[in-house]
Amino acid sequence: MSHIRLLLVAAILIMAPLVGGASDYESLLREADKIRSSDRVRFTELVDALEARRSEADDSQRQHLQYLGAYRMIVYGNAVDAGIKQAERLFHEAKDPDLKFRSGSLAANSLVISRKFTEALRYLNQTLSIRHSVKDMDVRHDGVNVAAVLYNQLGQYKLGLEYAEETLSGNPDPRARCIAGSLRVEAQYRLGLLTGDDTSATAAIGRCSSLGESIAANYTRLIRARHLAALGKRSEAIELLQAHMPEVDALHYPYLIAGFRSLLAELSLEQGDTSAAEQHAEAAVAQAAHVMSSEPLAVAYRSLYEIAERRGDIATALSRYRGYAEADKAWLTEVKARELAYQIVHQETSQKNQQIALLNKQNELLQLQQQVQKQNAQNTRLLVLLLLLLLASIGYWAYKTKRVQMSLRRMAETDALTGICNRHYFTQQSELALTQYARAGEDVALIMFDLDHFKSINDRFGHVTGDWVLRCISDACKHFCRRIDHLGRIGGEEFAILLAGCDLRQATRIAEDCRVRIASIDTQPSGYKFVVTASFGVTATSLSGYDLTKLLSHADQVLYRAKREGRNRVFAYDGDTASEFKEHAATRQEELLLAPEGQHQAELPRIA
Repeated sequence: MSHIRLLLVAAILIMAPLVGGASDYESLLREADKIRSSDRVRFTELVDALEARRSEADDSQRQHLQYLGAYRMIVYGNAVDAGIKQAERLFHEAKDPDLKFRSGSLAANSLVISRKFTEALRYLNQTLSIRHSVKDMDVRHDGVNVAAVLYNQLGQYKLGLEYAEETLSGNPDPRARCIAGSLRVEAQYRLGLLTGDDTSATAAIGRCSSLGESIAANYTRLIRARHLAALGKRSEAIELLQAHMPEVDALHYPYLIAGFRSLLAELSLEQGDTSAAEQHAEAAVAQAAHVMSSEPLAVAYRSLYEIAERRGDIATALSRYRGYAEADKAWLTEVKARELAYQIVHQETSQKNQQIALLNKQNELLQLQQQVQKQNAQNTRLLVLLLLLLLASIGYWAYKTKRVQMSLRRMAETDALTGICNRHYFTQQSELALTQYARAGEDVALIMFDLDHFKSINDRFGHVTGDWVLRCISDACKHFCRRIDHLGRIGGEEFAILLAGCDLRQATRIAEDCRVRIASIDTQPSGYKFVVTASFGVTATSLSGYDLTKLLSHADQVLYRAKREGRNRVFAYDGDTASEFKEHAATRQEELLLAPEGQHQAELPRIA
């Protein structure tokens, strides 16, 4: 049937020059533009037919067709990079402000798809700067909606809400109103502004559904379902998601499918429906190739891990937990990358504005100099004063720029919560130090420690108290570090210290001092009274060599042994720990598998 339709369209377009000419070509361009996001088949047919008749188009129409071709490559053709290049080229070549604005908006939106957030923001800033010269208000609204999409993606929901409101206040066409309404609901939900009756969400869903904008409608339904779940209305949320799951599956949009399925899995598990939860979680994980570094994937793996744990299937639980840990880490990395992209472009924009201000002052200075040349010597003093002002401004902004650069560097190297090295910087500095001391033949030791029962602290007293504990731990351990040592937070509650010029005995004594200092932390300032302890693993290059990975592995093994033998203690690596670790892990798994049904062990084996 689709072939017959395509042949019919082609026949009509072949005959069109006889009856419609250039005006017919323009009307087909506009039709393709109008349905580009709501009718994929018809849109593709029209673009193919218009390409076949390209010789009939004038320069403006050809550029319009280039825009539609770029849109098709990005949205439907799995050729995102090629589509972005075409949109970027059109942005720089187009003379029509409307087409230039649309091309820049498409490039910015598509760069987000490719996870090039910094470039996307740069294009967005260039595009938004010309929006007031755009004559077609529908084009302007679409571009402003792109800004709202991008800022929501970057977690800047206040800006996303601001741009969505800008579109809605400009009397947009139905499609732009649909998109802006959906983006406003998302921003309101993330900012905690969505009301209990969620009338704005239902209104946005209704508008998008009536236009056939299924992706926007169902994305808003997903937000509404999350809001219902947050209000404790889990049954209503499940009913809403299940009612529209077939429609979402038919869209073949991986992120939306993963979002629906992962939320259904989470809610079904909370309702006790393990079978349904597992089915939905597996369906979400099936989209992993298309939704890497996303929150739904982490949620789906977490549900599968909890299901396996409830069943007592320890091997599957371990596998699923690894998947959850990797997906959750990838999602957190993604969030940080987006935040960093925003900060970088924000700083760049500030610097550009400062440069513009400085150039304006320079232009003013040149004008004043021309006037001074026509005046007498008395005005020379005014020129000197202005020059001094200019030099002071340059010095001030140079100082500010240097401070910003230093601040960004600290952000990239420091763990924001504790103020010590983050994992990346700790690894980088440790590898450099190990290379240096390996050449000199000097000893280096590594201490790893992990807080005992930290999850219970978070569960009982809250994450604010947990964060307070982590800061106290960092402050306590700094006392034992010299300038040549490296202290880093390498996991949620896991820390490492690289000690230069220390052998295994000295490092073990330092680890014991750290353990005592941690155990003596007074927790009353946090508002609660509890005991903080940590388990330590110590190794040295004399046993593990100068490879950081092997040092971490050996220290982790003895750290695990400290956990196993009662926690709140220090164990040093002696070369035989690895075999003992493997033997214990096998025994531990067998004990868990033979445990009576319904009886769970205190904790899963540590995942190395």
